[in-house]
Amino acid sequence: MEKPQRHILLCNSFRAGGTPQGACNKKGAPALMQYLQEGLADRGMDDIALSLTNCLNVCDRGPVMVVYPESYWYGGLTEDRIDAILDALQSGTTVEEFLIA
Repeated sequence: MEKPQRHILLCNSFRAGGTPQGACNKKGAPALMQYLQEGLADRGMDDIALSLTNCLNVCDRGPVMVVYPESYWYGGLTEDRIDAILDALQSGTTVEEFLIA
C-alpha cells in the first residue's frame, strides 16, 4: 500500500463499549461516510485514506471531519458541504466558512 497523501477522519461518536451515542452519529455520519467514499472515488482521489472515529468532542458542531496533514476541522457536514470540501481539497484550497478549528 502506498502512503496516503491525506487522511480524513469522520466522527461517528462511538463511546466506551462501542455504542454510538453522540451528535455526529445521530446527525447521519454513517450515511456521510458512504457519501465521502463515493465522492472520493468519483473524483479519482484514491490517495486519501478515510476513517470513522470515536467522538471528537465537538458535538455541538457535528457532524465533524478532520483532514490531515492540514489539520482542517470541518463541521456541520452535509452532502453539499462535503462536495465543496472535496472540490477545495482537489484544487489545494479550503472552504473557510465550514472550518471550526
